[in-house]
Amino acid sequence: MLMFILRRLMQTIPVVIGVTFVVFFIMQLVPGDPAVLLAGEGASKETIGAIREQLGLNRPLFVQYFDYLINIFRGDFGVSLKNSQPVLDEVLVRLPITMELAFFSILITIVLGMAAGIISAIKPYSLTDTSVMIVALLGISLPSFWFGLMMMYFFSVKLQILPVAGWDSILHVILPALTLGAGGAAIVARMTRSSMLEVIRQDYIRTARAKGLRERVIVFKHALRNALIPVITVVGLQFGALLGGTVLVESIFAINGLGRMIVDSIRMRDLPMVQGGVLVASLVFVIVNLLVDVLYRFFNKRIELN
Repeated sequence: MLMFILRRLMQTIPVVIGVTFVVFFIMQLVPGDPAVLLAGEGASKETIGAIREQLGLNRPLFVQYFDYLINIFRGDFGVSLKNSQPVLDEVLVRLPITMELAFFSILITIVLGMAAGIISAIKPYSLTDTSVMIVALLGISLPSFWFGLMMMYFFSVKLQILPVAGWDSILHVILPALTLGAGGAAIVARMTRSSMLEVIRQDYIRTARAKGLRERVIVFKHALRNALIPVITVVGLQFGALLGGTVLVESIFAINGLGRMIVDSIRMRDLPMVQGGVLVASLVFVIVNLLVDVLYRFFNKRIELN
């Protein structure tokens, strides 16, 4: 297990390099000049040129990229063009908020999704099964930003039982977490149902029923454990989707997390801040994928870790 974890950690190095390469060169396509934004619209060409010289923007792109890459492996993510603060410090301030939002969202995804999938699998092709799958299909189809706005309008504006925006108490968590977790719960529900139906038809489940075991024991101890492998895969992928979804949700609910920071930095063409935010989010996703692989082994000892 230790060697497997070390190999996977080594594999993150080319992933990090790939992420930095893509983000760096995509940001070059964004309209606008950071030097002009910093100097102001009325600044002279000499002032803009001096800022470009100071920031190193007049050098070839590949030279800028390799300097940035070397600095990353030294632990230097650069300095924000907007407020002249170290990028890593700004990211580490916002990251816990985004991780907290992602945690509650994935919790909703797992609890609601697996509960709905198990109920559907226990009573396949019944009215309950059909109803749950229709709701799951709606959850997959509805855009998260629209769903968030509708919940904000209903629970905050009409009923006035939940706060509209912010991140000050547990009440502020409910609407953003539901907005992010609803779509993932729908996907997990469909996967759980499919996997459970496949496992329930196996011979060892029939044998367990023939021995007179309680249905609850058969479902949760025998069937669910063996049906969890594909579900774990989906949950791991959904966590990556949640990190991407925070960009919209944090903007909608005015949450000062990593996603909103990236959006604001793109508007300001703050390249170091965008690159730092995306890179840290990518590293978190890689770590989550590593944990998913370890969970495979935990739930199924027959799986070999390569």
